[in-house]
Amino acid sequence: MHAAGIPQDIRDRIARRRGRFEIFDRLDAKKTALVVIDMQKAFVAKGAPIEVPLARGIIPNINRLAGALRNAGGTVAWITTALTDAKGAHPWTVFYDHFTTPEFARAHLTAMTAGSEFHELADGLDVHPEDLQVSKDRFSCFIQGASPLDGILREKDIDTVVIAGTLTNRCCESSARDAMMIGYKVVFVEDANAAVTDDEHVWALINVASAFGDVRCTEDVLGMLGS
Repeated sequence: MHAAGIPQDIRDRIARRRGRFEIFDRLDAKKTALVVIDMQKAFVAKGAPIEVPLARGIIPNINRLAGALRNAGGTVAWITTALTDAKGAHPWTVFYDHFTTPEFARAHLTAMTAGSEFHELADGLDVHPEDLQVSKDRFSCFIQGASPLDGILREKDIDTVVIAGTLTNRCCESSARDAMMIGYKVVFVEDANAAVTDDEHVWALINVASAFGDVRCTEDVLGMLGS
């Protein structure tokens, strides 16, 4: 897992602006969903095309959070990215045309195609039959049209999301931002998210803490559930 966290001076500055650093003290499990983002073999497996090595180290914390929330009557949602349709078309033309090389685009799209080996959830994740499994086709699972997750959670009267997964600074941060903007309370778990480097991880934690949600460690979240 990442060794670095939000620097104390930034924590202090955030706390001065809103009165304290942590916002939420308790989690009502029945109104809470653990949203686990993109823990797929494409990111987690050794030698995978878009490997995030530190993602392997967060699996135990994700499993602890999932078990505690299930036991408390909450919801666990496993979110995966699938980018290509049956004809091979994808919705990310600007990203792949301008932000990647052709070689990276081919490897990324192949890995993110439903049915491919790398698209599957990573080994070691404790997925239960009653958990939600939801597919998205954008970085954020809450942006309009990306996935049905928002509608599913609202039908279950869920108002709080606990976000874990990879990458901290891409799909997880994007989802946290959008979740808050459409009315969810957000808890972002610093030691259950992973990026490629410590710097990218910390920058994302700072962004989330600054305006979009609580940043807490796994032990804190378990305590908020009474575990």
